[in-house]
Amino acid sequence: MLGTVPLSSVYAFTIPYADTTAEHIPDSVQQEIIPFEGQDQTWQNGSDRRSESVLQTKYFTGSFMLDANYNYSFNNPIDNTVVGSTALARHNEVNIMYVGFGGDFNYKNARGRVMTQFGNRAIVVPRNDYSPYRGQYQLNDALRYLSEAYAGYHFVIGKVPVNVDAGLFMSYVGLNSYYQAENWEYQASFTSDNTPWFFNGMRVQIFPSTKLKIEPWIINGWQSYGKFNSMPGVGANITWCPTENIKLLTNDYYGTDAAMIPDRKRFHSDNSFLLRYYNRPASKGISRMAFSLTGDLGFEKGGGVNGFSNSDPSKGPAQYFLSAMFYSRIWFHQNKFAWTIGGGLMTNPGRYLVLYPTGDASPLPDPNNPTKTEGTHPFSANPGDQFKGWDCSTNLDWMPNQSLTVRMEFVHRQANVPYFAGHGGVTSPTGYTTTPLPAGWAPDLVKTENKIIFAVLFRL
Repeated sequence: MLGTVPLSSVYAFTIPYADTTAEHIPDSVQQEIIPFEGQDQTWQNGSDRRSESVLQTKYFTGSFMLDANYNYSFNNPIDNTVVGSTALARHNEVNIMYVGFGGDFNYKNARGRVMTQFGNRAIVVPRNDYSPYRGQYQLNDALRYLSEAYAGYHFVIGKVPVNVDAGLFMSYVGLNSYYQAENWEYQASFTSDNTPWFFNGMRVQIFPSTKLKIEPWIINGWQSYGKFNSMPGVGANITWCPTENIKLLTNDYYGTDAAMIPDRKRFHSDNSFLLRYYNRPASKGISRMAFSLTGDLGFEKGGGVNGFSNSDPSKGPAQYFLSAMFYSRIWFHQNKFAWTIGGGLMTNPGRYLVLYPTGDASPLPDPNNPTKTEGTHPFSANPGDQFKGWDCSTNLDWMPNQSLTVRMEFVHRQANVPYFAGHGGVTSPTGYTTTPLPAGWAPDLVKTENKIIFAVLFRL
């Protein structure tokens, strides 16, 4: 979900993220197009806000990130478990949600990037991929400690830079970045939190002008380490920044991502518009103002479901995804402080993209149905099952330098069906996985959730 490609990912050599002046570019490539040359993109939602990398050498640019949070849900679940979120895992505890280190390697146009992944996200995100249940070798365990791992080559065709990469890379779908330090909000709205955070496959990045990127993909599937069926997923990102104050992007995907249902095809289109409409970086009052608007449309058709239509019962019920989110951000005091407010909504009949709430303490999913959620009380995702949700949030950020963000955020989320963890929790009557489940017990799910998040985000 990275909205912008770091410049260190564009070239086989590495240059500072927002410093695209000619003196930083080797003479041998002075004539090629420099993507987004001269544009300040550090203000964008879902993009790296640093103006330079401090861990830069000739052949390697290092990176270190740490995301620690304290989350308090007013539902106060007894098992301290958060459900329906990839940003959070625990309630009323200080958590290390993400720790990653690695960076970009380059040598004579050969390029590679590796970022490790430790903390709760190494459990939360792979848990939502059921492709490892097809076949052997526990793909989710083998890859859960990597957030990015790819290698490729930087070509120059005429003056056009082209990168060809293979491996595990971040998704752009949903606008928000996988790395919280790049986002305006901590708890992503439904639009981003229910769309993929990573892809596994190949991509080609083409920069036909200084303002345009075209990036086709051939991948295993929708946030899946492996494939659910024989057909790979295909898609593309197009990003256009006509000026440094405007960004437009579209991400489109087509694939077969229902286990053991190869006739069911998925299409998804994700589209965002970002505008910075005020910029006075030296001001000690309001120094910058911007907003982002994202809208998604998708559907599944075939294999017992029928896209947007309920008109033909023989083809099954409608199964689609519609969502939108809007965020407004104001920076103060030379961009050292910021206030963000926004939210979004989603409707998803069939629940095929809903983050399933964790089940109880029972072990594995049904071996005859790899898409079934864990536990004895799985959250149903049958054709026609309705799900609608909406959320809003506001936060204050303190950013004393480009590497540190301290954030306080309030979030309200609501669904039309019981979905969030209530006071009884989702694990057992005591909240412990070691407690046997008595007859009649069920996870306590409720329709609303209010929470306060305190986060410290560090990045080098």
